[in-house]
Amino acid sequence: MEINQLLQRGVDLIKDRPYTNPILESTLLLSELLNVDKIYIYTHGRDKVSEPIVDKFLELMGKRAQGYPIQYILNKKEFMGLDFYIEEGVLIPRPDTEILVEYVLEYIDNKYRDESINILDLGIGSGAIALSIAYHRRNANIYGVDFQDIPLKVAKINMERFKLENVNLYKGDLFQALEGLNLKFHIIASNPPYIPKEDIDTLQEEVKDYEPREALDGGEDGLKFYRKIIPKSKEYLTEKGLLIFEIGYDQSKLVMNMMIDEGFTNIKVLKDLQGLDRVVLGILDKEGLE
Repeated sequence: MEINQLLQRGVDLIKDRPYTNPILESTLLLSELLNVDKIYIYTHGRDKVSEPIVDKFLELMGKRAQGYPIQYILNKKEFMGLDFYIEEGVLIPRPDTEILVEYVLEYIDNKYRDESINILDLGIGSGAIALSIAYHRRNANIYGVDFQDIPLKVAKINMERFKLENVNLYKGDLFQALEGLNLKFHIIASNPPYIPKEDIDTLQEEVKDYEPREALDGGEDGLKFYRKIIPKSKEYLTEKGLLIFEIGYDQSKLVMNMMIDEGFTNIKVLKDLQGLDRVVLGILDKEGLE
């Protein structure tokens, strides 16, 4: 079968599914299987494809037609200019999360440009937040925590892929993983689970059926992890340390009020690519607490 014919078969398999980009996804998968770039696919449409590749392509596009995320099929997702390895068991990185990372990078440049600093990422997942910061700011010592084995395995793969030596990974439940290490952090970042439990089944199939539920489920109101992290973070942040979260679009006021109640100041909300509230951050004023 020719490349063009096979691509059309792939497009036909998923063209009626919502949340797909049939031409792009078919092209990406075939280029991956043939180990060529997209340009090759576009310029060699009359080339023949071997039968094993045809069979594998149609098998995987069949999975995609059932809602299985293309990112898990390809085992990769681009984030902050880096190609992250991902697999089932980790949340697929979203473009909106880049807003948090970009803020932290700028914050480091403005406040800690020539200093060695410690940064904690609670719930490291694939490593999208932690490893992007580690890659782009080598003066940062990154500590990543997760309580699941798969995220820690995937983060380690990505750490080695990007040749990062300024990252430390720990297994445990939030700050519990750091007990006894006597560490203080200039920045604590987290993209915790924040979907209210009863809302998960209303999400699109790609998310609710295939992405890890424990990375989505924020408890009854979606705020369970903010209630755990915000008070405890004060023990681990330096004076004037930054605490920064990704949030659900309708959670900014509630998370802001939690932070204010715990003595955080200079509270800010950052909006996502759709103009919705997506990040809340604040500075710990320890002197003001005394």
